[in-house]
Amino acid sequence: MRYEVVIIGGGAAGLSAALMLTRARRSVLVVDGAEPRNKPAAHMHNYLSRDGQSPLDLLKHGRAEVEGYGGEIVNDTVHGVTKIDDGFVVELSGRTVHAQRLLFATGLVDEVPEILRSRWGRDVFSCPYCHGYEVRDQKLVVFGEEMKVALVRQWSGDVTHVPSVDGIEVEDDRLVAVISGADRVPADALVYSAQVKPRDEFLLALGAETAETPMGAFVRTDDKGRTSVPGVYAAGNVTDPAAIVIVAAAQGAQAAGMINMDLILAGT
Repeated sequence: MRYEVVIIGGGAAGLSAALMLTRARRSVLVVDGAEPRNKPAAHMHNYLSRDGQSPLDLLKHGRAEVEGYGGEIVNDTVHGVTKIDDGFVVELSGRTVHAQRLLFATGLVDEVPEILRSRWGRDVFSCPYCHGYEVRDQKLVVFGEEMKVALVRQWSGDVTHVPSVDGIEVEDDRLVAVISGADRVPADALVYSAQVKPRDEFLLALGAETAETPMGAFVRTDDKGRTSVPGVYAAGNVTDPAAIVIVAAAQGAQAAGMINMDLILAGT
């Protein structure tokens, strides 16, 4: 199977790019592993006209829109990506596809300790812009850099910074305390600065250059999503760890516009 564009990752960035490209009448395949970063969260915020919507509902509607314009979406795993003379070969489970251009929208993984995983995206979270309003004026505990304490105080005057998180207490399916060393700190929510890991192994294998950020090394792109590898683009959290959902969607659209122009200049 041959496509003008294969998009790896079907979150906000990937689907936004697919929508723009399918409306430009490009042949598009979206390969998605169905494990979005914000899957544990019941709601997403700061997305104009969609504030409070389930992130999974956003993806469901986005998929329907892309397929309505002729885009193909498959739930599958990418096993390898190879550069060839006239594009790229993408190895899926049981078949390979050919792409003239690639867009990686594979996101990142929050490296959350096992003791916090069941609460992640609920009353334990990393982004106060995403979840802070819902816990306003409550008892908040912050683990991470001191600057985040000042930020979190915009939502509550009752903020405690802790040097470690060694356990939590939960009653009636809600957080009630954080254990830090020998201290038990009452808490309604925990703002936890988790380490993050971009899903960039195939980008790196293709030779994409990285740049250091405060959150580690991420694949470097220009403002239109172009990586250092000709024909390879990236958008969303795989390249920008600070991108919230609406920003990731915008980055996907920007990359799609540049991919379309790239194909035009190549005579396609």
